[in-house]
Amino acid sequence: MRASISCPPPNGPLLMGRGGTRRAGGGGPGWRASRRLRGCGSQSWRLSGCPRQYCAGRHHHHSRRVWPGCWTRRARRPPRQLRHPLQPSLPPPRPVPMEEMEEELKCPVCGSFYREPIILPCSHNLCQACARNILVQTPESESPQSRRASGSGVSDYDYLDLDKMSLYSEADSGYGSYGGFASAPTTPCQKSPNGVRVFPPAMPPPATHLSPALAPVPRNSCITCPQCHRSLILDDRGLRGFPKNRVLEGVIDRYQQSKAAALKCQLCEKAPKEATVMCEQCDVFYCDPCRLRCHPPRGPLAKHRLVPPAQGRVSRRLSPRKVSTCTDHELENHSMYCVQCKMPVCYQCLEEGKHSSHEVKALGAMWKLHKSQLSQALNGLSDRAKEAKEFLVQLRNMVQQIQENSVEFEACLVAQCDALIDALNRRKAQLLARVNKEHEHKLKVVRDQISHCTVKLRQTTGLMEYCLEVIKENDPSGFLQISDALIRRVHLTEDQWGKGTLTPRMTTDFDLSLDNSPLLQSIHQLDFVQVKVPATPILQLEECCTHNNSATLSWKQPPLSTVPADGYILELDDGNGGQFREVYVGKETMCTVDGLHFNSTYNARVKAFNKTGVSPYSKTLVLQTSEVDIKKLLAVAWFAFDPGSAHSDIILSNDNLTVTCSSYDDRVVLGKTGFSKGVHYWELTVDRYDNHPDPAFGVARMDVMKDVMLGKDDKAWAMYVDNNRSWFMHNNSHTNRTEGGITKGATIGVLLDLNRKNLTFFINDEQQGPIAFDNVEGLFFPAVSLNRNVQVTLHTGLPVPDFYSSRASIA
Repeated sequence: MRASISCPPPNGPLLMGRGGTRRAGGGGPGWRASRRLRGCGSQSWRLSGCPRQYCAGRHHHHSRRVWPGCWTRRARRPPRQLRHPLQPSLPPPRPVPMEEMEEELKCPVCGSFYREPIILPCSHNLCQACARNILVQTPESESPQSRRASGSGVSDYDYLDLDKMSLYSEADSGYGSYGGFASAPTTPCQKSPNGVRVFPPAMPPPATHLSPALAPVPRNSCITCPQCHRSLILDDRGLRGFPKNRVLEGVIDRYQQSKAAALKCQLCEKAPKEATVMCEQCDVFYCDPCRLRCHPPRGPLAKHRLVPPAQGRVSRRLSPRKVSTCTDHELENHSMYCVQCKMPVCYQCLEEGKHSSHEVKALGAMWKLHKSQLSQALNGLSDRAKEAKEFLVQLRNMVQQIQENSVEFEACLVAQCDALIDALNRRKAQLLARVNKEHEHKLKVVRDQISHCTVKLRQTTGLMEYCLEVIKENDPSGFLQISDALIRRVHLTEDQWGKGTLTPRMTTDFDLSLDNSPLLQSIHQLDFVQVKVPATPILQLEECCTHNNSATLSWKQPPLSTVPADGYILELDDGNGGQFREVYVGKETMCTVDGLHFNSTYNARVKAFNKTGVSPYSKTLVLQTSEVDIKKLLAVAWFAFDPGSAHSDIILSNDNLTVTCSSYDDRVVLGKTGFSKGVHYWELTVDRYDNHPDPAFGVARMDVMKDVMLGKDDKAWAMYVDNNRSWFMHNNSHTNRTEGGITKGATIGVLLDLNRKNLTFFINDEQQGPIAFDNVEGLFFPAVSLNRNVQVTLHTGLPVPDFYSSRASIA
């Protein structure tokens, strides 16, 4: 929605203030009256009865908006800590230990807890003093002011468009740059206590008695984030242009209070002594010697109130936290939230038209929404953490089992070797060495995985604890300033616990056995033999093809397979869906089969064997031989989705014909059948379509990326479509925007003509746009990408549309 401010009718109530009487109607007089009311002597004016969406937060400096009947006169009283009227009623978070959260609370520059943290546009935090220390002065010709003077018209805060940032590279000068700004000058970098690159200032900061926020900043100063290495040039506001992270301050306060032991004096120069008093006005803890020296009970200090340290800690904890104010208008509280800019704004920002074309929502509503989103994201991450803990228990049990199996195996080996007397003693040491090597290898792999998983779990737990503490905060604007970044981090961390992370890299069994049956003259040839069958071979789809009535197939062993194969068995059916028969047995991994039928579709599979037995069959590959005459025959294929090659978030049902997803991100699933020749047509019906997502349909190679939208890489050719229009996409290139979208019940048709080497799409039996792609050659699998808002059902074995068949016959 657009931000709109409507004024009361011209005949509104009269407002009495020290500046005179003005009517609350109309834009100009209303605003002036509200400004004058701020200056009324010993009494203060407060807005009451304002629309709820305009009264988000306490009215320290209320908006200049004037509402009829809103002014009431109240005696001034001390501020109270109030619960926000729109505070979401979330369930109380479970109590969790806070030890692993500490690294989330430390500055990447100084390595200490954040002090007066500010939020950079990249969502990272810095101490205000540390931010000033790493400022670098840029040449005058590269300043934003000089660029404006030259007519470039670039805003000082174009850095808010994070998509324009270039990432830090080890090969460059040490800086990335925001779009619209010149790169910062080359500056040597160093390591902070946290191991993060930091950039020292080009010259020492001038001595000043002002706070870091108020001290003047050199002209054309540039600051680079020490974590993501993105840089920007500051405008005239300097560091005051960055919002303060009140939420992080609150979390740090609670963390330090939970870790604090006896309170120490804050003025002792060497070993701090235990504090005996705290001054409420100075907000400093003193021991007796420092109190007498620095806070004598005379003069102006005699009126200060000294309390015991424990009482001072409580008063600190109960003191009201500062309310976040607008960085552009320091006297205005945040009261609304700009959806496009993803930042809280005040009324004066709206009055000045900075967000006139943006969607603006109530601060409390967005606070509630983002807290809910972060809580939902944490639920998924909590499940991953629970799985990780169980996985660590499994790995630790594997260590014990490997130890036990190792002892048992060694005992068996020693018994067999001792039975062979002297001749076997020379060989026994060598065999034991191999067993110990295998033992150490297994332990090393498992322990490395334990260490890796433990570090990742500690980081995950720390992030969870930090997020839970952030959720406890009652500062809406402070929370919204960091909620998007936290939600992205939670989702990213959850994805890192994805498929394969919680799978052991090593088995507990020793794939070795000693054969003690040979005669003494064969002792020197004694060796371990395999006790397992080889792994299932993998068909190399890019090398499999047909030509005329011949088919060439290629395969290989899985990369991590440790059990060798003595040979392979290739099988093909009869071309009519009949029984499989062996066409090749041998050690080669490529075979060409001649003499097949023209215009036939063959199913091929391969398996490996060794002395122990035979492996399972590989996936079945469908190959079609060439036509025997000029007239093109159109093939009909039956297939379903392949759960084995699908992303872990994909959910299949209805005999693998219906597919949806558990993630908000796009995930890819392939069909079981690959096509390299012929004309093939299949359809997908939309069973569910919520919130206008854009699913993608098309074909792909077997090694296509499964965690992005179909067509983002060069292994997929797709059409993605929403409720209004569609685009074709390959290798992240978007072409041929076409009007006409999909809804629930729509039918999407995919026509793959490998005779003409093109791909065409249909929506509700009408061709969608021109021929989507030409010159498509090789082996292709039907493919779909979707998220949790979409569910589709696959229909195969369909004839090609009539008009296309007629066109193919004419051609």
